Amino acid sequence: MPETLLVAPRERPATPGWLLQGEVAMCPCGCIGRRTTGSFVEKTLTGGADLLRQVMFSEDVAAGRGFLQRVDPRAKLVGLLVLLVSAGLLHSIVTLVVMYAGTVVVAAASRLPLGFFVRRVWLFIPVFTLVAALPATFSFVTPGHLVWTTWTWHGAPVGITAQGLTAVGLVVSRVAVSISLVLLLTLTTPWIKLLAALRAVGVPRVFIVVIGMAYRYIFLLLSAVIEMYEARKVRTLGMTRHDRAARQFVSATAGALFGKASTLSEEVHQAMVARGYRGDARTLEGFRLRAQDLVFAVGVLVCAALVLGGDRLLGR
Repeated sequence: MPETLLVAPRERPATPGWLLQGEVAMCPCGCIGRRTTGSFVEKTLTGGADLLRQVMFSEDVAAGRGFLQRVDPRAKLVGLLVLLVSAGLLHSIVTLVVMYAGTVVVAAASRLPLGFFVRRVWLFIPVFTLVAALPATFSFVTPGHLVWTTWTWHGAPVGITAQGLTAVGLVVSRVAVSISLVLLLTLTTPWIKLLAALRAVGVPRVFIVVIGMAYRYIFLLLSAVIEMYEARKVRTLGMTRHDRAARQFVSATAGALFGKASTLSEEVHQAMVARGYRGDARTLEGFRLRAQDLVFAVGVLVCAALVLGGDRLLGR
């Protein structure tokens, strides 16, 4: 019989030593290592890329099958304009809060991410409105009953008044409701359908052309800038410095971008005219009012009448 060859069992590969070796990192106090700041160009372009992702996400949401997505864009536009006018006529914070709660309910029925919707409303403009309107809370701007005395001026108390707090709360809540209504319209309506609805309700053709081309060119030029920066970054060895060379790159990129935009705009305009473009936004599917659109219009009118009537009752 042939001899049996004894093969030693294979040992399991050990973890490489360089993976187990610890490295000196920056401690929480920051006394070890050197903290470097990010490039201002990279931060700006990263924000632009985030904006592009948000726009693509909004287009996906607008193509969904939620409550507002199924409503005719013309009825939706007119109805939300009626609600915007109603919000501007309200003089009670309670009715504005109720109206804002209604926008949140409609956003949930339209299958919008509530966290995203609330952050988009409260993260920027209402906060800035609060900062701008904050001086109106003091007694030297809005006289009234003092609720908090901050200092005295020649023996007279100066502080925050109840009337000033009410005025600021009214302004902030009104801005929040208005932004919520605009977001409901833009997040649930594709851009081309929104332009077509604006044209259908009588908005001038020049306005439609300008806003439509500006919307498209902003993202087109932003994509071009991101590609130019990424091309430079992959061809750069070592650490990027924030010095004179970086500023020269920004100025050179801006000049090249303007030249590219001029050439591209002329080519795009000629291509659009050759394909029959006359300034009107057209969609593949024509607009058609249905029973649910009439129900939506009636519901908007009822809601506007209720909030205005409730506001008048609370004001007495």
